[in-house]
Amino acid sequence: MMDRPLNVLFLCTGNSARSILAESILNHVGNGRFKAFSAGSHPSGTVNPFVLELLEKQRLPTEGLRSKGWDEFATPDAPKLDFVFTVCDNAAGEVCPVWPGQPMTAHWGIEDPAAVEGTDEAKRRAVSAASRMLGRRIAIFTSLPFAKLDSLSLQKQLNAIGDLRKQGE
Repeated sequence: MMDRPLNVLFLCTGNSARSILAESILNHVGNGRFKAFSAGSHPSGTVNPFVLELLEKQRLPTEGLRSKGWDEFATPDAPKLDFVFTVCDNAAGEVCPVWPGQPMTAHWGIEDPAAVEGTDEAKRRAVSAASRMLGRRIAIFTSLPFAKLDSLSLQKQLNAIGDLRKQGE
């Protein structure tokens, strides 16, 4: 399963904050074992400026980050996806395209920092909190013993990662 990087798609509605954070974090910590992408069901067309600010401050990759639709990943010439994770509750409830390669899927819901109203500082705190939660989930994901897990066991692990918020994350 590891003869090439594993392709991971993070989905959200707007593809402006949570899925962008996850893409950048996984591409940074994945050490070439993973290639992360992000997309949205109804992309906003822009990346949240507080997300870009945080990524740059943390020296995480920002090159090539853009808000885009998930249809880009449902075409025959799209990367073969190994995993698809929804990171917002809206996208989890939508009918997703059929992904080439039948990837494993899980829901890792995170509150939307882009929906926070108020001061810039409140928005920065929300982005930072979302980044920390995604970072913890991605760290657990990248430490899974993929070669030793059958698909049912792996699916249980992926679902458990998404259930972290119910355990107080």
